[in-house]
Amino acid sequence: MSGLLGRLGSWCARHGKAVLALWVVAAAVLMAGSVLFPGPATNDTSLPGTDAQRAMDLLKDGFGPGYEMGGSVQLVLYSPDGSLLAEPRKSAVERAAAQIRKVPHVVEVTPPSRTGGIAPSLEIGFIAVKLEGHDTTKTAETAKLLVEAAEPARAAGLEVVPAGSSSPANKEIKTGTSEIIGVVCALLVLLFAFGTLVAAMIPIFVALVSIATGLGTIGLLGHLVDVPKQAPILATMIGLGVGIDYALFLLSRHRKLLADGVPTQEAIRRVVAGSGGAVVFAGGTVIIALSALLLADFPMLQTLGWITGISVVCAVLTAVTLVPALLGMLGHRVNAFRLPFMGRRGSHGSSGWGSLGNWVARRPWSVLALSLVLLGALAAPALGLKLGTLDNGYGDRGTDARRSYELLQAGFGPGMNGPLVVVADLETPVVDDKPVPAVLQNLKDSVADVEGMAHVGDPVLNERGTAALVQAIPDYAPSDPRALEVVKAVRAIELDGAKVHVGGEVAGMADANSKIAARTPLVVGVVVLLSALLLLLAFRSPVVAIKAAVMNLISLGAAFGALSLVFSLGLGSGLVGMDPPVNVDASYLSTLFFTVPIDSYIPLMLFAILFGLSMDYEVFLLTAVRQAYLRHGDNRRAVAEGLGSTGRVITSAALIMVSVFVAFVAYPDPMVKIFGVGLAVAIAVDATVIRGLLVPATMVLLGRFNWWCPAWLDRLLPNLSIEGQEEDEEDEEPSRELVGAGRG
Repeated sequence: MSGLLGRLGSWCARHGKAVLALWVVAAAVLMAGSVLFPGPATNDTSLPGTDAQRAMDLLKDGFGPGYEMGGSVQLVLYSPDGSLLAEPRKSAVERAAAQIRKVPHVVEVTPPSRTGGIAPSLEIGFIAVKLEGHDTTKTAETAKLLVEAAEPARAAGLEVVPAGSSSPANKEIKTGTSEIIGVVCALLVLLFAFGTLVAAMIPIFVALVSIATGLGTIGLLGHLVDVPKQAPILATMIGLGVGIDYALFLLSRHRKLLADGVPTQEAIRRVVAGSGGAVVFAGGTVIIALSALLLADFPMLQTLGWITGISVVCAVLTAVTLVPALLGMLGHRVNAFRLPFMGRRGSHGSSGWGSLGNWVARRPWSVLALSLVLLGALAAPALGLKLGTLDNGYGDRGTDARRSYELLQAGFGPGMNGPLVVVADLETPVVDDKPVPAVLQNLKDSVADVEGMAHVGDPVLNERGTAALVQAIPDYAPSDPRALEVVKAVRAIELDGAKVHVGGEVAGMADANSKIAARTPLVVGVVVLLSALLLLLAFRSPVVAIKAAVMNLISLGAAFGALSLVFSLGLGSGLVGMDPPVNVDASYLSTLFFTVPIDSYIPLMLFAILFGLSMDYEVFLLTAVRQAYLRHGDNRRAVAEGLGSTGRVITSAALIMVSVFVAFVAYPDPMVKIFGVGLAVAIAVDATVIRGLLVPATMVLLGRFNWWCPAWLDRLLPNLSIEGQEEDEEDEEPSRELVGAGRG
């Protein structure tokens, strides 16, 4: 593979202008296309084979407009000056309802004066709007039109807010400020690492082209598949991090070769053949980990995984083609515009990492013990990680979703934000519901008798009389674990002549939790197995492959420990910008420390992303160690040299990625904050404690067994070495016997 990549790099270097033009044009065309002809961004909330999905399927069958998902909108009204039923406010609401009826696709408007539409305080109510034939992927645009039509109510001094019927994870996430902050932080790190403006700008430029290409592709894919609304933000987070990192690895190696007197074209060939191979394998592990989410049996998570992987594919392609093209065009000008006091290196360009490598090599047992203690302390809080439903009560206070959530909770109780959709599949069709048939009355009474139920509406039959719908309001908010218990209790109801199913946000989350929990061992096993297999192909060492997988799992423990500390235990949730829910008192400390539930799909998604990203640094470190070992056969010395030669670049790469992820913590969306905290902590721990201490210590202790491979396995494995061994053929040829000597 190294030979093929070397030829590709050489060709791109010789045709730099053409390669640059192709990438820029492709990025511009794809981005322009996604802006001019955007595909609808949505979340596939279907859960095949679940009770909630059965309820939703029955709901679509003849209940009329407004009952299906996205078929209704509530406009929450708040009167700070008194009762909504008092004049002139009541008349203003009626005029607003009349105006709303004129909005396209509106088929029914019910003002709050109807039973159940106004709170006991009479100051809070809602206008129920039923829609038909509208674009359900543009709920925000539809809600905006409805609010504008309600101008008579606002003119009378009423607050009008569209209610958000979904969790923050279902909200469309806009990108912007955090990306700029991340890029600026990355540029500062690159300036410090390289010391020249031109060299620092290359990874930034390559990453931006990569992100533009990936986002443009994702945007257009919306015409073919359901693209989750989180996809663009996750693709940007991951794409920006790996895009800069991959270019950084190649550029660092190239500048070292130039400093050693290697001609530009030959340096580029060696870089792409060696470090380029490491980039391909590292990117491959990220893509494999994300693709394994296809086994999660959760449509949104499945699509989110492979679509986010597109950004990684673009990062790898730009690294092995656009980077050599730019290097070929620039030549030695890559070191132009040197900045004072930046980019200074220690002896042999290793700074203090070479000394650290020697220190670890002299006392591996002590370092191993210290590392395990540190990692154990970081991972211990993960045992307290609490999963739940991240509802709009944790959203940003400046959003309509958060405001409507608080108004509905204040007026009607917390369960109003998570109503249960109870659908009974009737064995015998009901032809006449006057008087109310016994099966329908029993349905309502049985649901009302469930502990924790606040209100139950009257049953509604579908057109054919084969199913009955009851809307029930529990006593608990969607994020309250007790709401899940209410769902279980309703599902346990047994009726003669009917089968009860429960849908809605809370029921759907309960089923999603069950599905994800059942599939998590499979996804984790496949990710670990395939990633280890890829490392086995790359380094031809079972020990290295298994050890790398174990190390990545350890770093994941630290990430989940951080999530548990910040969100499950609430130690600083306010410090990352989370707004406390309304049930938290207003004291200063309470606004900084409060618990936040974590959606069940987030840990599995984080696992896939982090396992792949952690493997990046493992590949680059192992590549350097193996190259050193092939040169002289001294394992202890090879470990020290490998850490010394890669420590600086891995630290710079990790610092860039941490900066990018921390920048995204500033997002108002709580889901993005959770991802930002988890990713930043994991990468920071992985690049310092794991790669700087634990991995070198274990490699020193294992000695030549690091590169042991059974003879039968060695014969079966294809030759996919990623080290670019052609660089030092004279030194490496006799040392091959050193590796072969360990094979049984």
